[in-house]
Amino acid sequence: MCGIVGAIAERNITPILVEGLKRLEYRGYDSAGVAVFTQEGMLDRCRRAGKVSELEQGLVEGPLLGRLGIAHTRWATHGAPCERNAHPHFSGQALAVVHNGIIENHEALREQLKGLGYAFTSDTDTEVIVHLLNHKLKELPDLADALKAAVAELHGAYGLAVISAAQPDRLLAARSGSPLVIGLGLGENFLASDQLALRQVTDRFIYLEEGDIAEIRRDSVKIWDQAGQAVQREQVQYHEGAEAADKGEYRHFMLKEIHEQPKVVQRTLEGRLGDDHVLVNAFGPRAAELFAKVRNVQIVACGTSYHAGMVARYWLEGLAGIPCQIEVASEFRYRKVVVQPDTLFVTISQSGETADTLAALRNAKELGYLASLAICNVGTSSLVRESDLTLLTLAGPEIGVASTKAFTTQLVSLMLLTLSLGQVRGTLAAGVEADLVEELRRLPTRLGEALAMDKTVEKVAELFAEKNHTLFLGRGAQYPVAMEGSLKLKEISYIHAEAYPAGELKHGPLALVDADMPVVTVAPNNELVEKLKSNLQEVRARGGELIVFADREAGIDNGEGTHVVAMPHIGDALAPILYTIPLQLLSYYVAVLKGTDVDQPRNLAKSVTVE
Repeated sequence: MCGIVGAIAERNITPILVEGLKRLEYRGYDSAGVAVFTQEGMLDRCRRAGKVSELEQGLVEGPLLGRLGIAHTRWATHGAPCERNAHPHFSGQALAVVHNGIIENHEALREQLKGLGYAFTSDTDTEVIVHLLNHKLKELPDLADALKAAVAELHGAYGLAVISAAQPDRLLAARSGSPLVIGLGLGENFLASDQLALRQVTDRFIYLEEGDIAEIRRDSVKIWDQAGQAVQREQVQYHEGAEAADKGEYRHFMLKEIHEQPKVVQRTLEGRLGDDHVLVNAFGPRAAELFAKVRNVQIVACGTSYHAGMVARYWLEGLAGIPCQIEVASEFRYRKVVVQPDTLFVTISQSGETADTLAALRNAKELGYLASLAICNVGTSSLVRESDLTLLTLAGPEIGVASTKAFTTQLVSLMLLTLSLGQVRGTLAAGVEADLVEELRRLPTRLGEALAMDKTVEKVAELFAEKNHTLFLGRGAQYPVAMEGSLKLKEISYIHAEAYPAGELKHGPLALVDADMPVVTVAPNNELVEKLKSNLQEVRARGGELIVFADREAGIDNGEGTHVVAMPHIGDALAPILYTIPLQLLSYYVAVLKGTDVDQPRNLAKSVTVE
């Protein structure tokens, strides 16, 4: 997703801006640009389609030197990825803006501004912001006042950075649904969409909160909240231990990445939710047009990503009413496929370089699918480059071989896809999207509550110290969660584990159940919980030991041979995401007890780039 960098200093800030953009390249982008208030007393800019390296070459050919500037990497949501659509956008030669997010009422604003005499040179929603701000400056000469008035007319999500040639002693910022952070220096200050962009110049930060507007000068920062009141925001000292490549306070990368999930889920949602709906253009500038034509969905993935796709099938069919097929990529690519009309081809991959998934995508292009969509964590990957549409999961670097935070952000992204398809096609039941958007906003808090059970799960893991086999059970959308729990346990603890739909117990698996075969079950309080209780009684009748992660309201209690871990209540649709957390923790603590190499389990690789 798009990246913002800004700076005001007593030195030339262009190299700082470019270095900041380089540090945000992992997020994915299709063009880059920089605008500087130059030594000649004017705003000038350089923009290039493609990589930051192209922008660097442009700055070699036409250097920009100055002490105030903004820069941007763009991921296209409105208008094709080309130089004229790249940020920064100007209004005349006196005002420049960069923007992350989506402005939903840009068409109405564009017509209004055209009527006021403004000429548009791009296809972006962002250009309406800079012209609207220019118009407000005619009535409110102070840039901060004009920005407050302008953002009051914007609907959608935005992170904004603004500079004016008429007021070159300050950099303005505004946040609504898209993150921004201020970096504090000595006689200089900075702005970015991610603190990672500023680590080369400072380790002190102020994170803007929802609705904040900030005025950043060389030697001061002033912030107003959503109500227009001046406020103080906490300064945070950033320590080296928090770097993605450092375990920090955690014993293993896997545990660190498990505990990062509330943060990365929040990051994945930011800039993609309106007040009561998903912003469809987060999937790309052609998303709404293509989604309106979708009558079927084909998902292809491998391993953990395949399990995410299995959950999505329940959502797509149950919530959006869209038929969905899910297949392992290594099987899909080698069989004769009958393509249903108007089918969206969805690939899911953490790395975007998984050989079988890439081959399946390339095969799909020859088979006549409507369009391809990649759900991926690496914006520069082959899968992203070769797909028509993309949604980046924004989990950040995942070091542990066993995927954790990538999986939960994939699930969040697939829920956004489900709601977007249902929204565009008009197939969602009344109120469903608004309710789920609200639940998604609360999801990071729910995940934090599940992580707070860390010590409880660690105690439960002791039951597996001498075990060599385990069954995982789930019903409905929890069956893929059971599959993922089983995969995690076998990946890092080397315990043989299998997952089954709980209703299949009588059809074979019950033959395996005895006192030496723990049975792990996930039990949210939904319409299947009573049937699940019957399945659990079947296990107990054979002497099997039960470990049940159950909703507090599900009516499943501790007893002889039954160990219940009470889970926070959550709506049924998002329960698969929440119930993934304790299964990850269980696998981790069992592996620690077994003394295995948690982060680099034997025989496995992080990115499977061969068949």
